[in-house]
Amino acid sequence: MPTPTRSRDLSVFVNAALRKPGLVGAVSPSSARLAEQLSVVVPRSGRPTVVELGAGSGAVSRVVGERLPTGGRHLAVEIDPTLAAHLRAAHPGLTVVCGDAARLRALLGEERVGSADAVVGGLPWSLFAVEAQRRMLGEVAGALAPGGGFSTFAYRHAAHLAGARRFRRLLDEYFDEVVTTRTVWRNVPPALVYVCRRPRVPGPAAG
Repeated sequence: MPTPTRSRDLSVFVNAALRKPGLVGAVSPSSARLAEQLSVVVPRSGRPTVVELGAGSGAVSRVVGERLPTGGRHLAVEIDPTLAAHLRAAHPGLTVVCGDAARLRALLGEERVGSADAVVGGLPWSLFAVEAQRRMLGEVAGALAPGGGFSTFAYRHAAHLAGARRFRRLLDEYFDEVVTTRTVWRNVPPALVYVCRRPRVPGPAAG
């Protein structure tokens, strides 16, 4: 049975999807299993900075927060003001930035963050034009600290559509390593996770 918190998350998510389907791009929040797969790039030691893109109602935020070691920092970038307000209320330890992922490095600079040890993406990539995809991927790759990782997902049923195939090719342009996980069946709809490392574009300097 869903907890009151998860029921509230679902209600907020559905309302946002109805208001702005072009920004939400999903029919339900990510499942716990999908969130676990996305969170594999989150370091378990040290004091890492983790950035979440398109945090929505916080389904992935919860799992990232559970994995994040003590002393780590978790920032969520969410463009929808209503979802951003919900995230602030539901996740007090989360730094919520209401803004566009296409300005990721500028947004991080405003929060005094020089680089991210991990970026977890929940954006509806297939809904974006190729120019927007390139701009956002460039921001992600440029924001990653040396050794950092980026994860995002695509719905399995749409993986063979032209837009999804184009996005997959772009990942290879921006990252030296792209690993595709097995299908996460326990999600609506089932999804694939892309785990990307070693950006091909210059990022922040070490140290």
